[in-house]
Amino acid sequence: MTVMEQDLERAPALARPRACVGRRPHPRPTGQDRYTISEVAAHTGLTAHTLRWYERIGLMPHVDRTHTGQRRFTNRDLDWLDLVGKLRLTGMPVADMVRYAELVREGEQTFAAREELLTEHRANVLERIAELESTLDVLDYKIGIYAEARRAQ
Repeated sequence: MTVMEQDLERAPALARPRACVGRRPHPRPTGQDRYTISEVAAHTGLTAHTLRWYERIGLMPHVDRTHTGQRRFTNRDLDWLDLVGKLRLTGMPVADMVRYAELVREGEQTFAAREELLTEHRANVLERIAELESTLDVLDYKIGIYAEARRAQ
């Protein structure tokens, strides 16, 4: 069980992220979960090129290979890619994602550094949310003006 899975098991239901609670099941059960790069691309929506790039820059953990050198991904890799996708959606810079991946590979002694990195990023996300809410207020105001003008006609 991964550290992330252990954390989710210990967390109260209300503290669990919404995306983790209702996550879609993996295509194959653990132990039978060997996916080709094209299967992972189809499942995640990422291109094979992007998956190779993630591996090359250190964003992906070690990906197993067959005796012929073909990549074989696991459900754990799919979980990792799900997290990376969430971090991308929040606008985390690739360099920070790579740093986070390095910290995860270094083990439990990096919990404090991981927490700090994610806490700093969370503050940035909250700033962006506030900016977007302010922008949404402006849009709502403008839409209201046009709706009023149409009703007055």
